[in-house]
This record gives sequence, C-alpha cells and structure tokens, in this order.
Amino acid sequence: MGSYYYLTSQLPYLIYGQTPPMSSAAFKTLAESLMEESDADLMDHLYLDPDPVRAGEEGPSYADHAHSTGCEFIDRWRDWERTLRLNAARHRAIKTKRENGAPVEPPVFPADAASAAVKAVVGTESPLDAEILIDKARWNTIEVLAGNDYFDRNTVFAYYLKLVLLERKASFKTEEGFAEYKSLYASILESAQHSVGEPK
Repeated sequence: MGSYYYLTSQLPYLIYGQTPPMSSAAFKTLAESLMEESDADLMDHLYLDPDPVRAGEEGPSYADHAHSTGCEFIDRWRDWERTLRLNAARHRAIKTKRENGAPVEPPVFPADAASAAVKAVVGTESPLDAEILIDKARWNTIEVLAGNDYFDRNTVFAYYLKLVLLERKASFKTEEGFAEYKSLYASILESAQHSVGEPK
C-alpha cells in the first residue's frame, strides 16, 4: 500500500450536512489517477450497498456475506452496512406488522450497526429523520474504520464514501423542499377555494 500524502493532505475537510466540495464521481476519477493500480481497483468496491446487485441478479444483495476484497477497510464497512440493513429490515417489519421483513436472520455484530438500525426505525416517526440518523451513524463508522494514518488508502476510501453521503443528504433537501412545496400548494388551493365560496 502506498502513501498518498499529496492527495490526502490537500483534501478539504468534510462535515456531515455541508455542500459537497466536489462530486463523488469527480473525486473517484482524481483518486484513481493518483493511486497505485491495486488500490485504484478497490475503488470499484466502494458502495453504500454492501454488495450491489449486478445485472441479471435478483433479490437483496446483502442477504449473503459479500465476497472479501482483501481490503480490511472495505470488508469491515460492508459487514457493518449489511448488519445495519438486515436489522433495519427486521424492525421495519415488526413496526408495520409484516412477516419475513429481513431476508435472513440479522446479525448482532457489529453492535453499533444493529443499534443504529433500532434507533432509526423504532425511535423515529419520520422516514427522513430515520435516513439522516442512519447516515450519521454511517459517517461515524467510516471515520472509525479509516483509522489514524491520514495518508494511506483508507483515508481516500473514507473520503469517497463521505462524499456519497453528502450527496445523499443534498438529495434529502431536494425531497424535503418538494414536500414543502406540495404542502404549501395544497394549502393555498384550499384557502382560495374557501375565499371564493361554493360554486353557484
């Protein structure tokens, strides 16, 4: 594994909720051009989904353990995300009184992933609040997994995943704004109808 001092030392610091300083796609292209080939190849295994569904495949891709990439950061991240998703599916099923909510028995480790799923699903009423809570838990986990060597490939991988999360957060704002627009539109329409009165 190489040292990526010149890449990582110039990256803007990221805070959850901020506007992304660049797109995840642009950063991936930049990083791959500066990394060793074996490390650059691993960028293709970085997703929020622990093992994305490929063309022609069906069903939840996280029902089974993802194949090891040989990179501890990525493998631990996918295990964490898998635990989160399976526990969230289980608790959503319980909350909505549906059967077979999780495709397999949810693992209890990593414990913080299972706990985050419970807090998000059971402890919140708003789907948006639940997604934000989950993404904050993801953010914290990414920072822990990255470790303290700020110039190695893990820092690059973590930065990419954080940019993906910031893009998700930006999309939440768009959805929230559209929901507010629909609510305001309905309110104005209702007020207008009352002011005009019943049709003659």
